Amino acid sequence: MFDIKFGEDGEIFLSGRFDATQVDRAREELSRVDSSCTVNFENLDYISSAGLGVLLSVQKRLNGSSDSLTLVGLNRHIREIFRIAGFDQVFKID
Repeated sequence: MFDIKFGEDGEIFLSGRFDATQVDRAREELSRVDSSCTVNFENLDYISSAGLGVLLSVQKRLNGSSDSLTLVGLNRHIREIFRIAGFDQVFKID
């Protein structure tokens, strides 16, 4: 199961498995993001290339207005996926 929640301060919380079956829902939810914000991966167990693509499209859209996503709480496995894909150079990861 996959879930996206928006915190009071605008932080986005991802949980579960972010795979190809969740892309349409994630795109719809993340289309509301219109300024810099933090995406919390603390409860995310898995992300597929399709999930990476959704986050990349949001990042590219925000870059057009000098905003960006900051990713926090990545587990070791997900952090390695971002590194191998070169996305550690695209996103700010804390």
